[in-house]
Amino acid sequence: MKRILLGLFVTALTLSTVLANEIYVNQIGDNLDLDITQDGQSNQFGDAGADVTLSGDDLTFSISQIGDSNDISAIIKGANYTGTWAFTGDLNTVDLACSSIATGNCETVTLNITTTGDSNQFNFDIGETSDADSATVAFTITGDNNVIDSTIDGQSAALTVIIDNSTSLATTSVNADEGNAITTSQSGDGDVVGHTLSLDITGGGSSYDVTQSGIYDASVSATFNGDGQDVDITQSD
Repeated sequence: MKRILLGLFVTALTLSTVLANEIYVNQIGDNLDLDITQDGQSNQFGDAGADVTLSGDDLTFSISQIGDSNDISAIIKGANYTGTWAFTGDLNTVDLACSSIATGNCETVTLNITTTGDSNQFNFDIGETSDADSATVAFTITGDNNVIDSTIDGQSAALTVIIDNSTSLATTSVNADEGNAITTSQSGDGDVVGHTLSLDITGGGSSYDVTQSGIYDASVSATFNGDGQDVDITQSD
């Protein structure tokens, strides 16, 4: 089953589907409102060979995938982006680049990601090599063996991660029931108020690497409930 709802405020939009639950989009224009629901196995929204590319200012893009082996590969090019991503299932892989190549440099980004399932891998690069004005990103994940790799280049970068897993082993891959692994780097001039990270982790065997830089305004708030935590935090003015 597959449902696609597209906003009509689009200058140019090309959309195609290949086989079951595969969607590719190449869009140019402002004020896009795109909502996608994929229900079934092996859902795919773009891939390494044909990324989904959304270009323009004031973009709203939300996606829901239900089933196992879900895959998203997307590039956002524009000044303002708002998104809600929801996943139910195992073996989810998400790659997002909010590209600094486009005019606007992903200046304002608000993104909420919720996942229920195991063996999920998320790779996010927001702002890339150019400062975003404001990036607010939140992960809420229930499941084991989750891997988050986040890079945010922005003057006001706020990342919240809430994870609930049931294991006590260390995470070393995405192929076994293990704990959580989070690697995040937030850069750019932080003043005022930037470079904030909030971690709320339930479950053992977790590994966290945090790197924040700025000028000023680097804050980490962390709550860990479980055994076998490995935490490294580096902050600089």
